[in-house]
Amino acid sequence: MNKTRVTLTIVFTCVLLFGFSFWSWFKPMDVYSDSERRPLETFPKLNIETILSADFMNNFEGYTTDQFPLRDTFRGLKAFFVYNVFNQKDNNDIIQKDGHLSKLEYPLNMELLENASSKFNYLYETYLKDNNHNIYLSIIPDKNYFMVEDDYLKLDYELLVETMKSNTSYMEYIDIFDLLSLQDYYHTDTHWRQENIIDISNRLTQKMGFKYNETQYTHNILTDETELPYEFKGVYTGQYGLPTNNDMIYYLTSDIIDNCIVTSLSSGKPQKIDMYSFNKAYGKDSYEMFLNGTEALITIENPNATTNKELILFRDSFGSSLAPLLVQNYSKITLVDIRYMDSKLIGNFIEFDDQDVLFLYSTILLNNSSAFK
Repeated sequence: MNKTRVTLTIVFTCVLLFGFSFWSWFKPMDVYSDSERRPLETFPKLNIETILSADFMNNFEGYTTDQFPLRDTFRGLKAFFVYNVFNQKDNNDIIQKDGHLSKLEYPLNMELLENASSKFNYLYETYLKDNNHNIYLSIIPDKNYFMVEDDYLKLDYELLVETMKSNTSYMEYIDIFDLLSLQDYYHTDTHWRQENIIDISNRLTQKMGFKYNETQYTHNILTDETELPYEFKGVYTGQYGLPTNNDMIYYLTSDIIDNCIVTSLSSGKPQKIDMYSFNKAYGKDSYEMFLNGTEALITIENPNATTNKELILFRDSFGSSLAPLLVQNYSKITLVDIRYMDSKLIGNFIEFDDQDVLFLYSTILLNNSSAFK
């Protein structure tokens, strides 16, 4: 009887090990993980050079991990045990609170804050200093500001803000921390919800010298092809590994927004785009529906503006959903993303003269500013 059990155990183990080995070797390679929103490692280049340099083995380890059969299933099982059996509060730095997901951001990287300040200072010295500009800075707290409690280390947000203010003393700082709460962000994503930031746009425009914005917005819900509400699965959905509270995407319209002319200059040639791109809405990242996602340079022209005032908005992706709410007071808004556009080239596309200038950035990007060009 014992011999039978041992034999069955050995056979089962061999089938399991060799079965998964053969499966992993002969199944088609997956190039991209939709759940994690990243490309997967493919079979590394095999030659004498890569073997001797150890590049092959280093890359092969990542390949076997990424191409393992039923990978997402096993990731889900791991997450279940981490959260529900071992009672850990994070899995691969992903934390959960009240149905909201976020990735831990720590420590505060003073070197990269200095890098961000240096890039802003370059823009000021090169394009803004000798022109008649009103220059503002506003910082957007990431979700950890509202989620991380005393049992986790988190950024020193006060130090972050004070460092940026001190290093950019030529800007007027506009504080918006007190206007935000966890409910103003999507459950499974880093970004804020456009329908919840009207008060943010009002404070910014008031601090920049305009009256309270009385625009009446229409709340539209993104729907799928059957006209049902479309579920937004944010960047943390796949990283979490367990079922999540998905969101609906609402986008705001008004007569002014609907009549704006939006142009992308990212390719070097003017190309008309939509304020809300529905092609991007049904892609890998639905948040990219706001101003077409990752665009280096965009202009929004408001033919119904009551002033000839212009705004230059240096921004990250948070600015994509905020910019439409700022158009009422400006004849033109120019959005610049220096992650995708070299700061040295900006003068070739923008004539700097008497515009308002707003630097609007999230704490996440300021703490990871190595992407700035």
